[in-house]
Amino acid sequence: MEIMKVRTSKTFKKLQARLLGLVGKAIHDYNMIEEGDRVMVCLSGGKDSYTMLDLLMNLQRRSPVKFEVFAVNLDQKQPGFPEEILPNYLDSLGLPYRIVEEDTYSIVKRVIPEGKTTCGLCSRLRRGILYRVANEEGATKMALGHHRDDIVETLFLNMFHGGRLKAMPPKLLSDNGQNVVIRPLAYCPEREIKRYANARDFPIIPCNLCGSQENLQRSQIKQFLNTWEKQNPGLIDSLFRSLKNVSPSHLADTNLFDFANLGKSDRS
Repeated sequence: MEIMKVRTSKTFKKLQARLLGLVGKAIHDYNMIEEGDRVMVCLSGGKDSYTMLDLLMNLQRRSPVKFEVFAVNLDQKQPGFPEEILPNYLDSLGLPYRIVEEDTYSIVKRVIPEGKTTCGLCSRLRRGILYRVANEEGATKMALGHHRDDIVETLFLNMFHGGRLKAMPPKLLSDNGQNVVIRPLAYCPEREIKRYANARDFPIIPCNLCGSQENLQRSQIKQFLNTWEKQNPGLIDSLFRSLKNVSPSHLADTNLFDFANLGKSDRS
């Protein structure tokens, strides 16, 4: 009863409207979804992917652009994974879905030494499987649940640990040119996704493979950014906006800007 009150409260409706607006704007800005698209929503069982699916289904009902939505979950055979939760939830929605069983857990545990970060290998294995499934299912777009904060964190991870000015794009074409990946939550702050997921009471499934690795570089970056945000409210949003306002001539990449010939035409 309490959950139902939250879902119908003015506060929840305002939050839902804001997130729907942000998702709609991201879809429009990057032309993420087009007429006739078949969108494969990658559902992990976490708050982000649940929220993405919920909002996309909401938009699907009201959008003049007609598109299909179906869900795919990759069961990576983690010990204790509650296999019944996602099928039960998706059945309750009446949504088409597919559960893919691949034991990537054993591969990661065998290859990565104890105590080392598993996320890199895990994500590569997962991505390859999902690309394959998207092709098998005739999906024209593959939707991932990364949000605004994920994108900013990736920017700092690449700068601090990779020496690259690179983040997660809201839309990309896979290396093989066969899959278009979209991130409809690209404009959505994580704190608002948390509030939404709590209000909707999604059956969250924790990740036992990487969730316990407290010293991950991403976790450190998140803490760093959250501290900054508390000291300077709006900072994460400003950092994200900077990704949309790039001035190649004021960076240092000679592949993006012709510094060598700068000013030569004036002397000829």
